[in-house]
Amino acid sequence: MRLSPWRLSLRVALACLALLFVQGQPQAQARNDIPTGTLGTVGSDTLAGLMLRWGEQLTHHYPGVRLQLQVSGSASAPPALTAGTTRLGPMSRPMTDEEREAFMARHGYPPLEVEVARDALAVVVHRHHPLDVLPLEALDAIFSRTRRCGAEHAIDRWEQLGLDFPTRRIELHGRNLASGSYGLFRQRALCDGQYRCRLNEHPGSAAVVAAVTESLDAIGYAGLNHLTPGVKALGLVDAEGALHTPDTESVQRGDYPLGRSLYLYLNLPPGEVLPAPERAFLDLVLSPQGQETVASLGFVALPEATLSRQRHDLGLAP
Repeated sequence: MRLSPWRLSLRVALACLALLFVQGQPQAQARNDIPTGTLGTVGSDTLAGLMLRWGEQLTHHYPGVRLQLQVSGSASAPPALTAGTTRLGPMSRPMTDEEREAFMARHGYPPLEVEVARDALAVVVHRHHPLDVLPLEALDAIFSRTRRCGAEHAIDRWEQLGLDFPTRRIELHGRNLASGSYGLFRQRALCDGQYRCRLNEHPGSAAVVAAVTESLDAIGYAGLNHLTPGVKALGLVDAEGALHTPDTESVQRGDYPLGRSLYLYLNLPPGEVLPAPERAFLDLVLSPQGQETVASLGFVALPEATLSRQRHDLGLAP
């Protein structure tokens, strides 16, 4: 049967509408997949500047996403993740066994751990201080009251190191208990010993550096990205006599005694995919742009093999 011209036109119009509807479905789906919402983070002071910069870059790409940052120290991240009051937990040290067990007792599975950058603690003195290198054993004798690394005597004054600083007592500066830097230094430099009671504790590495800048008698430890021209980073000599300096190459190789990895922890049940905001954030962090940001802020970028492995494990595009 031959269709009249107006019926034929009607059928063509309906067919075109149907085609447009079908073609529009993936576009609508894609719009629904655009990340939106607030990413709350609780954790490391060391990672605060890096998280803030990544958050700005993420919002530039996805205006509907905001990063909300609470800087309370690495020790604050595991309880917040366990309680569900944060979605991301930046930490300047790995979670302890106790922290992991508490999370698993609540959720029934372990937290997701992602290495995002590398860093190191530098031992710093005033820029005009005559000291350039320090044995690790002497570092323990200066900062620790237990001297588990093997020193026979405590070191209280600079002249005990052969320096011409008569009657001058060493001032000690470090981080507070909530900091991952506090725990790392205690583990690596003090052989899990105890700090001296006269340690001046600071809430951030910048405060440590500022205090050491103001006193020729001071010594402290701080993250690499917080160093300023007002301080000098000391080389460290190990038990075999090898000298280690806190530079990019030694941190990337893992040679520097006070080197460390920086982490993000997430609550992600096994078998589930990352929610869109977290996926977009980690995609940025583990991208060339994200790692360029790491280097620009004074941290050490991850090796390419580590980036590729983690992107694969997270289901991100190569």
